Amino acid sequence: MKKQLFTALMIGTCLVAQAQTKWYDNMKLSGYGMVQYQAQDKEDAEQNSFNLRIARLALEGRPHQDFYYKAQMQISGTTKDDATAIRLVDLFGEWQKHEFFKVKAGQFKRPFTFENPMHPITQGFMGYSQNVSKLAGFSDRTGEHASNGRDIGVQVQGDFLKDASGRNWMHYQVGVFNGEGINQKDKDNRKDIIGGLWVMPLEGLRIGAFGWKGTRAGIGEKNRYALSAEYAKDDWTLRTEYIHSQGMAADATLGDKADGYYALCIAPIQKNKLHVKARYDLYRQSKEWGSSKTFYEVGADYLFTKNLQLNLEYARVNDRTAAKHNYNLVDVELDFRF
Repeated sequence: MKKQLFTALMIGTCLVAQAQTKWYDNMKLSGYGMVQYQAQDKEDAEQNSFNLRIARLALEGRPHQDFYYKAQMQISGTTKDDATAIRLVDLFGEWQKHEFFKVKAGQFKRPFTFENPMHPITQGFMGYSQNVSKLAGFSDRTGEHASNGRDIGVQVQGDFLKDASGRNWMHYQVGVFNGEGINQKDKDNRKDIIGGLWVMPLEGLRIGAFGWKGTRAGIGEKNRYALSAEYAKDDWTLRTEYIHSQGMAADATLGDKADGYYALCIAPIQKNKLHVKARYDLYRQSKEWGSSKTFYEVGADYLFTKNLQLNLEYARVNDRTAAKHNYNLVDVELDFRF
């Protein structure tokens, strides 16, 4: 009997060890860092400073062939003693058995605009565009705490309508979220509905539309839509998006409407090595020209390797809410991945 128990125990131990080995074999640890220098000559707000813009560490894997998970922590270079310095930004699992129907649950990027889900490095510029930052949950006009465009909820998405080459022509995504941003329970028991649909008629081209209907505790309703287009192929990127928002801001003097628009181009000088770029970035915090802020940006980036990149940008800024509308801004960043 003892021999049988010992044999069973050894077999069980071997099976557990094998399962653990399989688990670790499908686990990946990765991360990246962004080190920044920025200077501006805005009247009465001149500054120049080095900054640890962002550092992230992510753990992802596939414990099963049909299931994917990801957990990601962020450390920001801030002197504030609050929850924005070190925080959990992603924690989700996704069932991916079918290409046309995937289910994601947890904390992750809101399915709103093309730019919001993009990696901060491959997004291409010194920061996300103003309309995405203010109207997708980075530093939202509703006063929601900084959430990097994320929320907690459940989402379904998929690709379908393949052509003869096997490339899908259509993509959809729709989710139900708390509406409070990251690491927060719902405060008003009313959920945000966010979704998008885009077509991909040519390789590298996608044209889409997005909608968002929800609420913000203490603020009221928020209704938003976005129209988007992007062409990304052969190391070229052209992208443009317009976002409109209706719903009160945390600062009631800004009114109940805002909008923004950007258009950008990233062009290779040497493919996968050296690029030049330009972006027009407009945001109107009250949907009127007297409240507009516009960045006219030009820059370049150089990839030492695929995991090490240097970026340089100059922006002429026109801020109509400031006493002196125009000022200059320079941004230099060293970005690396591991």
